Amino acid sequence: MKTLLLAAGLTAMTTLAHAQDKPVLTVYTYDSFVTDWGPGPAIEKAFETTCDCDLQLVAAGDGASLLSRIQLEGARSDADIVLGLDTNLTARAKATGLFATLSTSPNGLDVPVEWNDDTFAPYDWGYFAFIYDNTKLEKVPGSFQELINSHKNLKIIIQDPRSSTPGLGLLMWVKTAYPNTADQIWKALAPRILTVTKGWSEAYGMFLEGEADMVLSYTTSPAYHIIAEEDATKSAASFSEGHYLQIEVAGKLKSADQPELADKFLDFMTSNEFQSIIPTTNWMYPAKFPQEGLPKGFETLITPVDSLIASAKDAEEIRDIALSEWLTALSQ
Repeated sequence: MKTLLLAAGLTAMTTLAHAQDKPVLTVYTYDSFVTDWGPGPAIEKAFETTCDCDLQLVAAGDGASLLSRIQLEGARSDADIVLGLDTNLTARAKATGLFATLSTSPNGLDVPVEWNDDTFAPYDWGYFAFIYDNTKLEKVPGSFQELINSHKNLKIIIQDPRSSTPGLGLLMWVKTAYPNTADQIWKALAPRILTVTKGWSEAYGMFLEGEADMVLSYTTSPAYHIIAEEDATKSAASFSEGHYLQIEVAGKLKSADQPELADKFLDFMTSNEFQSIIPTTNWMYPAKFPQEGLPKGFETLITPVDSLIASAKDAEEIRDIALSEWLTALSQ
């Protein structure tokens, strides 16, 4: 018995030593990405079969919080890759000087705009929208003006643009749709806002619990309910102003401990294996449509009348103005 126990102990120690010998690739990302129902676990498993490495996905708050953490940590950061920024933040991220140039440029992408960024690679995209329960909300707003003029009891939940990429996306949505009167839109919209959450998960959870009529999310959000829950009661409101486009990206830090492994992961992001995971875990459109196409249910989603997006440069220039207008309106 002692011999068997000793043998078992030596085997366990050998296995542990082998695991510790594997290189570790550390990826900072947002909270929902690493949950059991998010894409993280499947992507971790798929990549580790190709790299003989240990992929560690670290939750670092909602999307906009990622950049703040990287700026705070600087070159001392444990991260090799940051995954979860978007084009509203890429200009500011580049200005930190912390991100490396891509070793290869992604090609064959299916994002709705021409992609020519040499620092960040896209992995998915979607349009912001207000989600509602179509069995409860009888008169659905079809624009920001109609949302403002809805019955006085209608309430929405949004996210904070200082910590959340959806929150920042809404800020840019209003500013691009109403460049000269965004402050007036926010002032009129303020009474409709039930609360402002730090991140998307908190906001959507409150909506599902029935605390508000609508919540800021994505046109693709109903696909989750249709496919995963066989529930067709959630819909996205189509706004006549158009919908703001979000393209989510990942980039490698100059201080990465595993630069070659980071490059391999960034290349893996546009593989069919990675991209086929995105639609039914992150519930967004993949940056490169998988060979089998989009899952059944995505064909039911609304198509925006107009696609709104500010360039990375323009987003950097107008964000602080838009944030000031938002803060002023909500503080009154």
